Amino acid sequence: MSDDLDTVFAALADPTRRAILAMLLEDDMAVTDVAEPFEMSLAAISKHLAILTRAGLISRERRGRVTWCRLEPDALRSASVWMQGFGQFDRLDFDAFERFLERELGVPANDPE
Repeated sequence: MSDDLDTVFAALADPTRRAILAMLLEDDMAVTDVAEPFEMSLAAISKHLAILTRAGLISRERRGRVTWCRLEPDALRSASVWMQGFGQFDRLDFDAFERFLERELGVPANDPE
């Protein structure tokens, strides 16, 4: 499962790939339609699509001469479950953290060094 999570998070790390996923939330799209809003070559978009496919986040299907892309929402399930495990922790109290640093390191909170 760790390898699968690594692959999903690596795919999600790129803003172009996240934008592609957001576009596919609406509906299936032809590869050429996916590429249209981006200022990059079709080959570059194809590489992004290959990464998303390997991560299981999208699937591609040939229909005649056109390749269509479809979002695979269940692929995010394991990543979502993993991230929810962190929801059990309280939000970080930055004031307390500042006081701790000041006490332990002797650096005043408003000192930029």
